[in-house]
Amino acid sequence: MIRKASVETTAEAYLELLAARGVEYLFGNAGTDFAPLIEALAHRQAQGLVQPRALTVPHEVVAVSMAHGYAMLTGRPQAVMVHVIVGAANALGSIINAARANAPILFTAGRTPITEAGFRGSRNRPIHWAQESFDQGAMLREFVKWDYELRNLAQLETVVDRALAIARAEPQGPVYLTLPREVLAEPCETLEYSDPSRMPRPSEQVAAPEAVAEAARLLAAARSPLLLAKAAGRDPGAVAPLVALAERLGAPFVDQFHTHVNFPQDHPLHAGFDATPYLQDADVIVAVESDVPWFPALKAPRADARVIQVGVDPLFSRYPIRGFPAEVALAGTPRLTLRALADALVPLADAGAAAERAARWRAEHARLRGGWAEAARRVAGDRPIDFAWLSRAVGDLVDEGTIVVDEYDLDSTQACFRAPGTYFGSSPSASLGWGLGAALGAKLAAPERTVICCVGDGSYIFGAPVAAHFTSRAHALPVLFVVFNNRAWNAVKRSVRMHAPEGSAARAGHIPLSDLEPAPDYELVCRASGGHAERVEDPAELPAALARALRVVRDENRQALLNVICKKP
Repeated sequence: MIRKASVETTAEAYLELLAARGVEYLFGNAGTDFAPLIEALAHRQAQGLVQPRALTVPHEVVAVSMAHGYAMLTGRPQAVMVHVIVGAANALGSIINAARANAPILFTAGRTPITEAGFRGSRNRPIHWAQESFDQGAMLREFVKWDYELRNLAQLETVVDRALAIARAEPQGPVYLTLPREVLAEPCETLEYSDPSRMPRPSEQVAAPEAVAEAARLLAAARSPLLLAKAAGRDPGAVAPLVALAERLGAPFVDQFHTHVNFPQDHPLHAGFDATPYLQDADVIVAVESDVPWFPALKAPRADARVIQVGVDPLFSRYPIRGFPAEVALAGTPRLTLRALADALVPLADAGAAAERAARWRAEHARLRGGWAEAARRVAGDRPIDFAWLSRAVGDLVDEGTIVVDEYDLDSTQACFRAPGTYFGSSPSASLGWGLGAALGAKLAAPERTVICCVGDGSYIFGAPVAAHFTSRAHALPVLFVVFNNRAWNAVKRSVRMHAPEGSAARAGHIPLSDLEPAPDYELVCRASGGHAERVEDPAELPAALARALRVVRDENRQALLNVICKKP
């Protein structure tokens, strides 16, 4: 079907197409290149056309992370627009996060006007000379799936549809479109476009039957199979067939460096969050959407162990180097491949052996959970507050209506996530500052749910908190932010200690470049944007402080923050 829309400029035609393609939000961090787009937004609003809804987000890290968070919940790419190359530079770390986490985003930037005179959008500010680059896309090209610069109105539909289709195609990820001001300002009267889009969208795929059959034979013959995953739950539909596979084998499942809910954590075959103790005994390992299933330099499976890798791209082909072996690599949509693998095992699996294994792992599951609970009890009265006790207090709040966005510091052993879509961890690339914006994006995508954001103090600083709290207030996105404040870069300290356990830094008891003291009063940052905020130092007060903060978030529709003073590593 061909639709016609009355428009005045290419910018307005662009917004019309975004709305037609289901892009609900435009996260904007504006500059002088936005003038035609802002005029087009105003014109559409005067006509009662409200989508895409433009949200002012005063820092690029927050803007991109919000689009990332929205995509985590919905699977739908939203649009981000930043100011020419300087805005793109600020956003780059967040784009790397989205790339490695397979988050689909339409990332756009203005382009410094091409012409010095003669066009409506020609240069008229001093920065229009200094902000131009020879190749604006080069800065992001390694971490986006596609980049292009819009040339004219005639190609607009093709460009927008291609951008969105590539972002959604597996493995999903961000795409980059630059929008020159002269092109956006180009006058026009009518936009004609297909509705729905006719751009090809690759169908979901299941791994080849012969490869599935080979994997099933290996698993059926295994004495001690082991399943692990990092991001299988990126597709919530993959969780049930992964459980079915584990149950068919009586095999344990480990959330290895997990970023999603991959497996119900109260299931008796859930064997925790560290596969290292089980690697030596495993004879067949299934790694699902796992870029790093173990650390070869520290502990690897035994030499005769067989490995099956499952994922949309089990090679992780965008990683320059990655040497994990696989006898079988099952490329395809994980939920389809896992279902096929579980079905292929029906005539092959030894039910008696599976039952014996399952009984052993039920006992191991009970032992692990009992030990984790005891670990929290032991430190419940410690002051400064222990991460385990803080994590237990947060974990006690979790239900299927709660979403936890975690940038590093939540101790996974102290919570229990059962349903996919209730827990999201930071991207494997670990560009700090993701958590605050991702939590706001998750709240935007699921306004009926409670969102709790757990961040370290270092991650909080990187997350542009003034911009994040402004955005929460301005757009009515109440989130509970919990700052695990240990006044240090713990990852830096841990790395140094692993690198040189008997070295000078360890002997001195002080690791340079790792302290974050004197610590700011982070609660004041949240209060400056109208939020409820408390500093919590007494472990006994922690549950009540969390309850107060949640009441503010749920009943008053306001953001809240707890600055929790924790043990320094």
